[in-house]
Amino acid sequence: MIAVIDYGAGNLQSVVKAFGHIGCECEITNDIEKILNADGAVLPGVGSFGDAMNSMRACGADKAVKEFIATGKPFLGICLGLQLLFSESEESQGTEGLSLLEGTITKIPNNNGTLKIPHMGWNSLKIKNHNGLFRGIEDGSYVYFVHSYFLKAKDDSIVSSQTEYGTVIDASVSFNNIMATQFHPEKSGKTGLQMLNNFKNLCEGKEVL
Repeated sequence: MIAVIDYGAGNLQSVVKAFGHIGCECEITNDIEKILNADGAVLPGVGSFGDAMNSMRACGADKAVKEFIATGKPFLGICLGLQLLFSESEESQGTEGLSLLEGTITKIPNNNGTLKIPHMGWNSLKIKNHNGLFRGIEDGSYVYFVHSYFLKAKDDSIVSSQTEYGTVIDASVSFNNIMATQFHPEKSGKTGLQMLNNFKNLCEGKEVL
């Protein structure tokens, strides 16, 4: 079973529906015991960095995420769920994130008004690591983004894919059992479903992190 972590923010049902499409059992929960007993955990997210972190702390989801990751079992952050893994964001200055990874979260430059912000739409990926989430995914595959802020990781070795939208964007990261995507696999068609199936296989022990 995969736990979809509920902290009062995020489109959880679309994630559950996508996992259901590939025959994967999920449960939306903020119960720390259920999360820790799950085979894998997913942290979706939409909205602002500050509001999300405040909601997570209010229900204890921040501790649940850290304790789950400490088990070594597969963890997946999606969209804002990626950004929350870092220490802070330009969007909500003064709010401390989960501080599990190092990097900067800053607003996408609009290039003197030539780019629409938020960035909404399909972009191709330059895949740097074809293991784990990206097993069987071709370089240049298109995925769906909705975001105004982007990651620049401090350590390039954790970046598993990148895209370009006015600047180079670290589109996903992978570090030990932590995987996270700025894009939405659950909204990225067959490519996204393949990624979620890869995550499912990792959770079931059919693939190695």
